[in-house]
Amino acid sequence: MRSRIDHVHSNRRVISLKDIEWSNTDRETKYFDVQIMPLLHNSTDELLGVKIVFTDVTRFKHLQQELVNANQELETAYEELQSTNEELETTIEALQSTVEELETTNEELQSTNEELQTMNEEMRDSSDELNRVNSFLESILTSLRSGVIVLSPELHILIWNYKAEDMWGLRFDEVFSKHFMSLDIGLPVERLKQPFRAILNSDIQNHELTVNARNRRGKSIECQIILTPLVNSTSKIEGIILLMEEHELKE
Repeated sequence: MRSRIDHVHSNRRVISLKDIEWSNTDRETKYFDVQIMPLLHNSTDELLGVKIVFTDVTRFKHLQQELVNANQELETAYEELQSTNEELETTIEALQSTVEELETTNEELQSTNEELQTMNEEMRDSSDELNRVNSFLESILTSLRSGVIVLSPELHILIWNYKAEDMWGLRFDEVFSKHFMSLDIGLPVERLKQPFRAILNSDIQNHELTVNARNRRGKSIECQIILTPLVNSTSKIEGIILLMEEHELKE
């Protein structure tokens, strides 16, 4: 303070000092604004002394520091808010992209569902048509007076009509998919082994033979058998058709 007081003595001008820090015996820090003013005689302008005014601004200084701290915290919070806002914008963009993908997927699923419905309707129509054809074929096979057996190329039974059931005493569900040569009925199936091979090899177009047999009633009969190949639309052999008629055995 001495140099400032001397300066006021010399220049007779007021010196103002701001935020002068001072610690008391209790180690409490206080802040003062200090004004050093010359005391002059009113008439002669003679320097009478120096007046020092201390203004305690500790509370104001604390409030000012709290304001600075609050501003810093506000700036930090604002930066965090901006960062959070950017993350939210990124999340929103990702969600929008996901929504667009879901909408596209939903449209694809709807299209697929429509296609499946169309296919289901077509399959239902095809199934109905197949059922009508099967019913019609079953009616034909039931109406035939001849026993009808259809075999696969491996000689597994595919069709066994009502007359065949009546002749040999076995139902269709008992013989379906079984090997024909394994049947234990009154028909000498071994007699058919060679003609089967010849038809499947396309060595012959058809074959007719008559064999002695025993029907389901145990009665001896003559069984007239006609063998023909089962061919598809490309003339490929896909099995064998057997037509069998029962005749009383001649004395």
